[in-house]
Amino acid sequence: MRLDKFIGNNTELSRTQIHIAIKQGLIFINDNPVAKTNAQIKDGDKVVFDGKLIEERKARYIMLHKPAGYVSANSDSEHPTVLDLIDLPFKQELQIVGRLDLDTTGLILLTDDGQWNHKITSPKHLHTKCYLVTTADAIDESAKTLFAEGVLLKGETKPTLAAELTILSSHQARLSICEGKYHQVKRMFAAIGNHVVGLHRERIGAIYLDANLPLGKFRPLTSDEIASFEK
Repeated sequence: MRLDKFIGNNTELSRTQIHIAIKQGLIFINDNPVAKTNAQIKDGDKVVFDGKLIEERKARYIMLHKPAGYVSANSDSEHPTVLDLIDLPFKQELQIVGRLDLDTTGLILLTDDGQWNHKITSPKHLHTKCYLVTTADAIDESAKTLFAEGVLLKGETKPTLAAELTILSSHQARLSICEGKYHQVKRMFAAIGNHVVGLHRERIGAIYLDANLPLGKFRPLTSDEIASFEK
């Protein structure tokens, strides 16, 4: 790999800044000063800039406790985005794994590992997502059967796949689904004549929202959490 590409991939230096640093003698490969930006980097080479070793970035896997009022997008002209809550370099390269609506709270995963993202979000992989749902009207017991059998959403031609509903109180339930249709949970309750007034995602696959993670904060996933989608 070319030296300038390696540095660009692993630091926040611009191409111009890299060229200037080389001219100033601030960049070394294996303790040897570098004179050209197109110098080649081999496996095992040590690149140092201004006395600091440049290490190759590794894929990042992040859990975020999303508050209401943040858009699940990399940029938005009207609202703050979930990336505004992430204090990391190269955060614009993070992909949002399973988006949430503006007013929905709870678990969001982010990564710059595209293959890992695909394993979770591809329709071929039916990973369960669990939501705590609060409704405007009382939840009838019949909803459990209706959701288990599948309901036809407005604008759709096929019913939803089987979903599991656990009624917690008159206006609150826990819903587990394995699809990711647009506004699916809200549309499912609308299909049975109810209205969702509060929605919070608790789990994606085997990854649960950390009970100790404050609202608006993030943490790296553990190795077991990352590997849970390899099974």
